[in-house]
Amino acid sequence: MARPPMFRRAKVTRIVKETPDTRTFVLEPEDGPFSYQAGQFCTFKVTVDGKPLFRSYSMSSAPETDTEFMTTVKRVPGGAVSNWMHDNLSEGDEVELTVPTGRFCLREGDAPVLGFSGGSGITPIISLAKSTLASTGRTVRLLCADRDRSSAIFEAALDELVAKYPDRLTVIRHRDDEHGYVDAAKVLEFVGENAAGDAYICGPEPFMELVENALPGPGRVFSERFGGAAPAKPVPPTSAPAAEPPATQAVSSPAAPTPDPAATEEGTVTIFINRKKKSVPRRDGETLLESARRAGLTPPFSCESGNCATCMAKLTEGKATMRVNDALTDDDLDEGYILTCQAVPDTPSVTVRYE
Repeated sequence: MARPPMFRRAKVTRIVKETPDTRTFVLEPEDGPFSYQAGQFCTFKVTVDGKPLFRSYSMSSAPETDTEFMTTVKRVPGGAVSNWMHDNLSEGDEVELTVPTGRFCLREGDAPVLGFSGGSGITPIISLAKSTLASTGRTVRLLCADRDRSSAIFEAALDELVAKYPDRLTVIRHRDDEHGYVDAAKVLEFVGENAAGDAYICGPEPFMELVENALPGPGRVFSERFGGAAPAKPVPPTSAPAAEPPATQAVSSPAAPTPDPAATEEGTVTIFINRKKKSVPRRDGETLLESARRAGLTPPFSCESGNCATCMAKLTEGKATMRVNDALTDDDLDEGYILTCQAVPDTPSVTVRYE
């Protein structure tokens, strides 16, 4: 079955003020409800000053428990897309977004689910918690780190879940202004006897790195990242809002360094996008996104780390290997979709189509 166009339209039916700088946008897709899993995200496309910008946001709803489709967005200082959404979207407006995707989803098993969230990282974590509680018999324990009480997102919603599942859900609220920043000792104290539990982590990079390093094992660990690689050294505070990666302008972002022309190999990379077709000689080690830029095209992309799926396209001829894939599902892969920022051709000629 053919996938619908990558970007679809949805109406904003409600806007919920979660905290002074956080809004939940309730969306109604124009072509009918989305099929999705808890923990997934959509990439939004907005136009600011005449330039297309892209940013990925997780769903705060869960298909097992919510009839409405919701994403929650925290305003980030300097965040072009989050600020635009807060300042410009009203009920009744329409937005452009991709169908939900991502691999930060509940894995099968019987082990307890341990959720670690820093700031707005609670968004996919609450989605996973709702899904787990509604569809399994597993226990769920959440460690939610926030700057202070006023910045705590979904406090009332989590209280309601605890009241509904008192024997299966535990929520520990950690406030930096009262308890200091989360450290390894606090992570170990929270884990307690659940070291074999499945850990799901989302938040600012320093927070995520700290939790990952502190977990004692042997439980599985799953993390959600939308930015680039981890910094060399963590910087406090651990539960501050994640810096919004610059919403990449597809029309002017700099390309990666151009490979040595001597490395050109036999073969051709052909790209279809926006009714344009361009072909360039294949270069050794060059990703399909880099080839598209070299061809003078302006394909969509954002993180360039294999996390957000903004650069997703369909491989219609040839084969390619992705260096990293933290976004596409097995169904996406079976249908021929790839992350062009990570895909390097394996065959002399390949053809890619952006939809």
